Amino acid sequence: MLRTRLLLTILLLVLSLAGCSPDPDDKGASDGEQAAESREGTDISLSLKPGQLDWVGQKIFENECASRYDCLVHWNPGEAFPSLGIGHFIWYPEGVDGPYVESFPALIRYMAQRQVAVPEWLRQLEPFEAPWPDRETFLGARDSVAVAELREFLAGTQGLQAEFMFRRARQSLERVLASAPADRRDDVSRYLRELSSTPGGLYALIDYVNFKGEGLSEKERYRGHGWGLLQVLLAMEPGPGQTALDAFREAAARVLTLRAERADRAIEREQWLPGWLKRLDSYREPTPSPVGGAAKQG
Repeated sequence: MLRTRLLLTILLLVLSLAGCSPDPDDKGASDGEQAAESREGTDISLSLKPGQLDWVGQKIFENECASRYDCLVHWNPGEAFPSLGIGHFIWYPEGVDGPYVESFPALIRYMAQRQVAVPEWLRQLEPFEAPWPDRETFLGARDSVAVAELREFLAGTQGLQAEFMFRRARQSLERVLASAPADRRDDVSRYLRELSSTPGGLYALIDYVNFKGEGLSEKERYRGHGWGLLQVLLAMEPGPGQTALDAFREAAARVLTLRAERADRAIEREQWLPGWLKRLDSYREPTPSPVGGAAKQG
């Protein structure tokens, strides 16, 4: 039954990308801008076969949560917000305005648009803010009925969460392409098209944006060096016969290594960088292709 629901959500996704109206909350390019991009050959189209989106979601869940059920509703030490779902979507409590983009409310709006049965206590929240003011309060409530219901809800909607991330990825790619230097835009467009044409490449794009951002904020710089998706695409140097995914993985490793070397905190070089590089090593095509069955990492 779960796989049937997942396949139905993927079918709805394909139909929506083929011509349905976009999410009214989306902040992507306007219709006119998208038409202009299409005329110039810079439009980035995303599509996945049934089963591939499921695989992408599973890989992101593995990266963010080690695929642990209890981690679907989590609050990391030292953070002012809980992280929810397979993508660790951020949900700010009342009065908290952090530097990261809040994404859980948008996910729930998307679920409602898909006519998914959202837990009643979530629907009744007004305003829609995390009900725990701090981590200590959350830990005291983690065995409550409400948290158990939320965790079960997120476990049963992993396909829709992957679909939500998939749709938002298209907007990220458009923003990244528009921000590329004019003399490199053709290269960036070509890399994005090649990466988005395979499940492994699309997984790398979605995961990297979720992991290190688009690379467009001037606040996310060390000595003028950024580390987001745009910086990785600009650092790509595909060799003869090399796939775009292999070139992306190598470029991302160089970009993140440079970030760690320029960081003021030694923890980035000594502890964080090895984990980052291990995550990048998962950016490979699945074998066999995840269509209608399980796939292992190639």
